[in-house]
Amino acid sequence: MGAGRATGLGGIFIRSHDVEALKRWYVETLELPEEGGMLVFRPDDGRLILLAVFESDSEYFPREQQAMLNLRVDDLEAALDRVRAAGGEVDDKREASELGRFGWFADPDGNRVELWQPAADL
Repeated sequence: MGAGRATGLGGIFIRSHDVEALKRWYVETLELPEEGGMLVFRPDDGRLILLAVFESDSEYFPREQQAMLNLRVDDLEAALDRVRAAGGEVDDKREASELGRFGWFADPDGNRVELWQPAADL
């Protein structure tokens, strides 16, 4: 491979009407680390991170939402319980596949977010 290739996901960007409040909600609810005013992941364990592209008419997440966060969690139900306790709207739907277990919620700004508890080998 030559120079100029993509080496990983650099970031995920979402919009908010109250940036500080939404960042604080994610820090307090899911313990996302904050550095320099941004929520920062520092994966050093070689775990899988995906950039998935969906058809423009996909119903996997709301059409009016340009992007959706997929956050890796260590315990799906515990994370969704924390989201619910923090006022997030949790979807009752759960899915399981060879990749692991999935659940969804809407954050205080109404963004649909997917939580992923990976299978043990991912």
